[in-house]
Amino acid sequence: MPSPFRSRSGESSGEAPSVKGSGRRAKGTATRRVVEIQPIPAGRMLAVYLLLCAALVGLAGRLAWLQVVQAPALQARARAIQTHSITPIGKRRTIVDRMGRLVALDEERFTLWAHPRYFNLPGDEPQRIRPPADVVRELSKVLARSPGELLQTIGSRRSGVKLATGLDPETAHRVRELGISGIDLEAYPQRVYPQGQLFANVVGFLNLERVAQAGLEQSRDRDLRRQEVTMSMRRGADGTPLPDGLQAGALYGDDLRLQLTLDARLQQVAQQALGKQVKQWKAKQGAALVMNVRNGEILALASTPSYDPNKFWNYNPGLFREWSVQDLYEPGSTFKPINLALALQEKAIRPGDKVNDVGQLSIGGWPIFNHDRRANGVIDFPTVLQVSSNVGMVQAMSHVKRDRFWHWLHAFGIDEMPDTDLPGAVAGQLKSRSEFTSAPIESAVAAFGQGFSLTPLKLLQLHGMLANGGRLVSPHITRGLRSGDALASSTPASGVQLLDPPVTRTVLDWMETVVQNGSGKGMKIPGYRIAGKTGTAQKARNGVYIPGARICSFVAILPADDPGYVVLVVVDEPQGGSAYGSTVALPVARQIAEALLVIEKVPPSKPIVKANRAATPS
Repeated sequence: MPSPFRSRSGESSGEAPSVKGSGRRAKGTATRRVVEIQPIPAGRMLAVYLLLCAALVGLAGRLAWLQVVQAPALQARARAIQTHSITPIGKRRTIVDRMGRLVALDEERFTLWAHPRYFNLPGDEPQRIRPPADVVRELSKVLARSPGELLQTIGSRRSGVKLATGLDPETAHRVRELGISGIDLEAYPQRVYPQGQLFANVVGFLNLERVAQAGLEQSRDRDLRRQEVTMSMRRGADGTPLPDGLQAGALYGDDLRLQLTLDARLQQVAQQALGKQVKQWKAKQGAALVMNVRNGEILALASTPSYDPNKFWNYNPGLFREWSVQDLYEPGSTFKPINLALALQEKAIRPGDKVNDVGQLSIGGWPIFNHDRRANGVIDFPTVLQVSSNVGMVQAMSHVKRDRFWHWLHAFGIDEMPDTDLPGAVAGQLKSRSEFTSAPIESAVAAFGQGFSLTPLKLLQLHGMLANGGRLVSPHITRGLRSGDALASSTPASGVQLLDPPVTRTVLDWMETVVQNGSGKGMKIPGYRIAGKTGTAQKARNGVYIPGARICSFVAILPADDPGYVVLVVVDEPQGGSAYGSTVALPVARQIAEALLVIEKVPPSKPIVKANRAATPS
């Protein structure tokens, strides 16, 4: 039986091929080898099987290790790649006036950095490095600076060159459009004060490190800082933001604004009128304040000299404080109506009483005389205010017990810190009860507003008390934080009742005669009833009066028939022999009052009578 594993060439059969056929196969047929199949050993199959099982077990173990043990670390690495963090640049909240006009805001600015080692222009080969001259040629067109200046700035440095700072967003956008590699723009916030000097004395400023240095910027620093946190957002492979991981409120934008009670229009009028008068009389400084007597809102608080908070480094640091709320002075005659009100409240005097003004008195060996050293004879209290009689005031207040006199001055808060949001406000100075009551001269000089000191802000508050029926309101310049473009309405009437309304009404009537017949005639405004009082006080320093130095002031309450506002103007050390409250401070108060009546749309107290022109014959 022939073997089944036979070689096709015939070599395996052991037979010699025929000569005749061998030549033909050699030429037409290729020789093929048949490999004998050997059976696989069982041990080898088992080894392969075990090897595959071990690999599967190892793979399963590796998967378990990655998914169970290393899962948190791997997930964190993935999140770091997929998550984009947005870090806020520390913007502050905006400040607006009572009508929403911008007073202080943060604007985005940019610093331009150059890295010459990476300079490359659009269209260049990726590996090509351009010389700085090629780059500054393009930048100079946008930055409006010469190429030579930019080259000098770069010098031989290869990276981290600050080319410009304070670039506005429009300029920064034009720089980006150039598409130059090796140019970086770093965004940062810059505090801007659009009104310039107008609100500098109140708002203050931030220094170059964005640290609050004065005014509301400093006193309300915490309120003005935005509630900003670093926000993380997951993105897909193409950069599309993914909602996964975003919590409710994550995209909330802080749009709160601090609203003031000040009115930019009235502030502008007060600033210009005050500045002109201070310059004309070569005065040291001046302040003008306007307050709503019902709720204590301050509508204007102007001060001169002032400064530009956008360029604060160009000014004397002494200008950064608001002296009308921080400096003390003796109010003089503008305090006389306050004293008459407390005397009426104590029933020490009656509205119809009169005093004998003999021109000069001696109290405890100290001489007291009128400013003009004239005797006015027997006069009533309206006349005392009209002629501003010191002697008449001493006689009137002599009916008030010294202890009660001191009590009322203390109750008015002369020696206490005023309840106000004005930054830097200070308490006045009042002699101790024992010192005030033991020396007769103390109560005598206090009768006409000397011997104690207060700030113009405090005097404004006390005259507001006379105007609103005896309530001591808290003067303030902010209405709080508001969202978006929303504006807060005027705050309701408030205050602590100290004097009876009939008492204050009587004193207001007396003050109105000062404008009608006395030293305040220049305050007359057709159609309106206005109460006022002039003041010219000696200026003291370290307890000693400075020869020739005086403080001139004027206070006005309008309209007198339904008081709504009080205006106070104080001018420090005007020069000239004719410098008085009626000549220096009153003109400023009148201009402010005229603007106030228009801005607040106050109707006339009585019809305005116009002179009739004579008919012209036809």
